Amino acid sequence: MLLNDLKVVLKVAEFRSITAAANSLDMQMATASAAIKRVEKAVGVELFIRTTRQLRLSPAGERYLPQCEQALQLLDAAQSNVQEDLDVLGGEIRIALSSDLGRNVITPWIDEFLNDHPEVALRSNISDSNIDFYRDSVDMALRYGSPTDASMYGFKICNVPRLLCASPSYIAAHGIPSHPDELKNHNGLFYQLGDIVQNEWRFKKEEHSFKVKLKGNRASNDGDLVRRWCVSGHGFAIKSCLDMADDLLSGRTVNVLTDYQPTPTELWLVCPSRQSITPTVRLLRDYFRKQTRLLLEQLIEKKILPSNVLNQ
Repeated sequence: MLLNDLKVVLKVAEFRSITAAANSLDMQMATASAAIKRVEKAVGVELFIRTTRQLRLSPAGERYLPQCEQALQLLDAAQSNVQEDLDVLGGEIRIALSSDLGRNVITPWIDEFLNDHPEVALRSNISDSNIDFYRDSVDMALRYGSPTDASMYGFKICNVPRLLCASPSYIAAHGIPSHPDELKNHNGLFYQLGDIVQNEWRFKKEEHSFKVKLKGNRASNDGDLVRRWCVSGHGFAIKSCLDMADDLLSGRTVNVLTDYQPTPTELWLVCPSRQSITPTVRLLRDYFRKQTRLLLEQLIEKKILPSNVLNQ
């Protein structure tokens, strides 16, 4: 069995179409069909159920192909290890990014990175959903919060304060609260994770903690949409200072209740295993650390963040 044939089969399974897979791989449909037949002959079972209207995995295909995908990933990791020994920079960056941070902050940074390193290619997965490294075919994820899976390997990029933000137009119309309890009289803009709407906000002032449950007429599982609602003057939102940096620096939004800090977080670059950490990953890690520091320094200079953020 040829590895290239197996890659064709996996691509057909991904697209549920021989034509779409062939177009993606820049090959003739007949060539892709022949690859499927060779793999099915080698395995001894049909991997797909074909009808006149659709193509789907057979029960045998559903069992066989996920393990094949993992096997190919192991081979890719072995090749990466060889490249690491040779200190070779290149290959494809397959990275998962959250919606707001990914679209508005990280993607422009990666564009600059690719301009400086034309031997590197990018495949970006932008979503606020939880990432499965094998199911979603990504090599790394840039996410808020440290890894919760002990099998993962991660690099902390920076500390990330969260801020309570609103637009000047909303504040002009509804006023500025002086205490978290006064937020009950304002409209909250909520992030929704799964079925859970995050409408209970926590703050800390010195050694004192405060918890307030808000009402609001907007909630979304897309963090970027919550940010846009905030900029448009629809209410208050608690957001990462990185997500809101451009809006804060430009004055489209302001940080309020500055004496009360929402629960902070951290930015981490996470990989599925130590073997997946290539020279490109290490260079990208250092690049993200440099870029986030520069952005945090801008927020400190404008007195949006306290000066001790970089020392925490």
